[in-house]
Amino acid sequence: MKRIAQYKKLFGVDNEIELKALKKSYRNLVKEWHPDKFQNGHELQEEAELQSRAIIDGYHFLVSIAPETLAANLEAYTETITHSGIADYQHKGLLLEITFNDGTTYEYFGVTKQVFIKMINSAKINRFAKRAIYSKYTYRKSKRLVEEV
Repeated sequence: MKRIAQYKKLFGVDNEIELKALKKSYRNLVKEWHPDKFQNGHELQEEAELQSRAIIDGYHFLVSIAPETLAANLEAYTETITHSGIADYQHKGLLLEITFNDGTTYEYFGVTKQVFIKMINSAKINRFAKRAIYSKYTYRKSKRLVEEV
């Protein structure tokens, strides 16, 4: 959740993430902090490189959790959480990463340690996740494992 708030602040996003406004803000920030503007030992050269990396990372992150992106990928997400069991999970801070049997991995933001403990102590982890996690937390698709042939 801290990461989301940090990136929203960077891009000047108040509540709902709109892709069109996010893209415009991204372009303006990139123009302002592009490392090529600060060459030959300029005092802001190092800061520009760090800022440009943060801008790029933040843009891709916010696009991945934007309502438009989630709506476009809703069918695949629903298919995964409905028909594919949980293969692995990992909890770090307030981030729960779940890898499904189909190889897809999703990150869920704001999942407390108490909720995670309830999940791993439940008799049916998939059932608990369907009821208490999938519909209640902000999520994004983080990666898909390469299937071995």
